[in-house]
Amino acid sequence: MAKKKYTSYKPSKTLWQEEIPSHWQETDLRMIFTENKVKNTGLVERNLLSLSYGKLKRKDIDNATGLVPESFEGYQIIEEGYIILRFTDLQNDKKSLRVGYCPERGIITNAYVGIVPNEDIHSKYFYYQLHFLDTIKYFYNLGGGVRQSLSYKEFKRETLLVPEAEEQIKIAAFLDYKLAKINRFIQKKKQLIKLLTEQKVATINQAITKGTNLESATYGIENLWIDELPVGFNLEGFNKNVFLKHGFQFREEHFSQEGIKVVKITQLSPDGSLRLENASFVPEHYQYDFKNIIIEDNDVLMALTGGTIGKIIRANINGEILLQNYRVGNFYPINDKLSKDFLYWQLKSEFIQAQMKFYVRETGQPNIGKGDFRKIQLIIPPIDEQEKIVEIIVQETDKIDTTISKIEKEIALTQEYKTAIIAEAVTGKIDIRDFKIPDSTEEENYEELEEELSLAAEDEAEYQTEEIEE
Repeated sequence: MAKKKYTSYKPSKTLWQEEIPSHWQETDLRMIFTENKVKNTGLVERNLLSLSYGKLKRKDIDNATGLVPESFEGYQIIEEGYIILRFTDLQNDKKSLRVGYCPERGIITNAYVGIVPNEDIHSKYFYYQLHFLDTIKYFYNLGGGVRQSLSYKEFKRETLLVPEAEEQIKIAAFLDYKLAKINRFIQKKKQLIKLLTEQKVATINQAITKGTNLESATYGIENLWIDELPVGFNLEGFNKNVFLKHGFQFREEHFSQEGIKVVKITQLSPDGSLRLENASFVPEHYQYDFKNIIIEDNDVLMALTGGTIGKIIRANINGEILLQNYRVGNFYPINDKLSKDFLYWQLKSEFIQAQMKFYVRETGQPNIGKGDFRKIQLIIPPIDEQEKIVEIIVQETDKIDTTISKIEKEIALTQEYKTAIIAEAVTGKIDIRDFKIPDSTEEENYEELEEELSLAAEDEAEYQTEEIEE
């Protein structure tokens, strides 16, 4: 869609907009919205709603979790078209989206500000405008108190942009259509990443269990997780070939403001890297007091407890001194029958992960330890075959990772485009009054969207070049 501008603009009196279309008006929020004060007295409404990252979602009122009140009578009743604003804890939480559009009648906590639209406005348009202010983090400049909250009384004099009534409807309809299409596009891309991730898992598992010569003769074996192996491959006990080193249970009194970094389970990233940006520190002398838990370059680390149990990374640390926390396992081959590279990829394989899931203990928090690994079996191919297997896995998974990275960048660009198109529409930077929403029976076509994304990427690259030159 070619971007069309309005013919003339005038200065805006808002703090967040330089100019608006000449025929648009500006007014205080209080002139077009009122504060919702309808309480759920007598529990007349039981459709419990919650605000989750900018979306109002249903919750089971009989099995509600979290901060649940003694009675839902104090909650506010909200109707379709109301807008919900979460103006609490502005100082500490700067990631959440704080504006939600109510799609149905229900109840929501009175800690949020509910605003009721006048009959002569289209509230969906103003939801999108307030959502835009949310995405540029405008609300964080407002409010007060220890936790920086904001009330309706303080917010009601904020200025809103007011197009003509019919234009409000068209802008909202345009954004509903465009965002729905963008969201479907993003969902398809995420589904593709899921398929590629599954392909990566299958690639690793096939290489580990089948080797490089798929024509190789196999023989039957009695094992719950595998029924045949190439000739020359053996199944051996984990503890006969691998040493699992546990870390130290550092406590609060051990930590300091600077010194040696400690690798906790939270430092093991899902992408297989070691992230130390928010690592905790212990005093420098701990590297001498705890020599046995110093992490070496390229060590194989695994999460041994909690929701991320089984997550594995290589410690590419460039000689930095790191100590190992107790919930992180460090795995070493103890003989020359097994290479560390092959061990790393085998630990990531479904063959090992399935065994681990079987032996995980569910006492309170899921965990697995040395005693459990003694029950696990490893595949031990000849050492030269291990090198070939690792080479194939690296080649194939690198290709998949490159494709996934490309798709993730495409998703990120699409998310930025989504935010930008909302901003352009609700602030009058583009004129969509002549936009015709295509017939819903037409086959979904993303070529136009991909072209718009390509143009957006070119604009961003040009902007960054200008910034550098300046």
